[in-house]
Amino acid sequence: MWETPAVTSPSLSPWDVRSDTERTVALEVLLHGPVSRSELARRLRLSPASLTRLVAPMVADGLLEETDGMGTSALGRPTRPVRIAAGAGHFIGVRLTPTEAHGVVTNMRADILGVAVARLDDTTPAGVVGTVGDVIDRLRTDQQVDPYRVGVSLGGLVDHHARVRSAHFYDWAEPVDLAADVRRATAIPTVIDNDVMALTRAQSWFGIGRGMDRFAVITLGVGVGLGIVMHGELIESPDAGLGLIQHFPLNDSGPVCPAGHHGCAQAMLTDDAIAAQTSVAIRRAVNRDEALDLAADGDPAARAVADQSGRALGRLVAAVANLTMCYRIIVTGEGGRLAAVAGDAMRAQIGIERDPDAGQLEIHNPALTVADWAQGPAVLAIQTLVRPSA
Repeated sequence: MWETPAVTSPSLSPWDVRSDTERTVALEVLLHGPVSRSELARRLRLSPASLTRLVAPMVADGLLEETDGMGTSALGRPTRPVRIAAGAGHFIGVRLTPTEAHGVVTNMRADILGVAVARLDDTTPAGVVGTVGDVIDRLRTDQQVDPYRVGVSLGGLVDHHARVRSAHFYDWAEPVDLAADVRRATAIPTVIDNDVMALTRAQSWFGIGRGMDRFAVITLGVGVGLGIVMHGELIESPDAGLGLIQHFPLNDSGPVCPAGHHGCAQAMLTDDAIAAQTSVAIRRAVNRDEALDLAADGDPAARAVADQSGRALGRLVAAVANLTMCYRIIVTGEGGRLAAVAGDAMRAQIGIERDPDAGQLEIHNPALTVADWAQGPAVLAIQTLVRPSA
């Protein structure tokens, strides 16, 4: 369930002085706009007069704007739909990987306006904060913006969108108050998220899952991640950063993962697993991309490995769909190309695992960029500003 992170701003933005009712109106427009005033009043069960009193000051403050298109009210009168003004605020998102910090500037509608990247040579907490600060300063200067909020995401356990409990990529054994540290370094209120959770919330509000009551995101890469949206809300948990789905069993006779599990998701679907199995099969060392290239080009040994992993992926997709009753599954991540290269094997296995009377699955396989991942924490920053208080 959503909990509004505790963030304090050195100076109030126009959003900080809005009432919860005004934020409810703005949120409805953000998620479903452009929308006519009559439709907005109907959805929120407000009288036209009440809605006008709420909308007018937000239009005057540049938070909402009327569109050029014309609609018709229930009484047949012409009406101009309203939407969130793109310039109603700017936000910065930074996604941390083991070796780099990728940053983006977005507007209120999460459109990416600028990007920046920096190497992460020092992975101590102080080194990470310094690199994040450098990326933020560069984006602010290049885009000439004064962001209302900053969001930072990384692979790890995050408490209350503020503290990193652990981040094994950086060997952080002790909790780090990353939100407070970045805020001190930048003077901008900051929120923290697990990277898979951030990506899922961005897909829910502005991406492939927009408007969907329920869907799931499976990410493939260094690890295997899972994000689930149910009744329009991201399912959050203190254990979200553990990658619990990584040890879901997929093939009893499959290879062994570092924890000793035979054929789990980590052993079948991660970059290292695919690279290692293909390297053994073709008798020379290759990385993930080379392994998938060989499979796509028809190399028999690489193809056999890819199809085995594709069947495992199909079993995982079917299991997620069967357990959550989600009908839209997004398979993506740095290693998400597996779903395209071994798509036939994946779909065949899904057919085996799903009841023939079950609803048809929509499987999306977007090739998301590093900027798309960085958009995720920017969306969390938007959420902290526009959502009504919990």
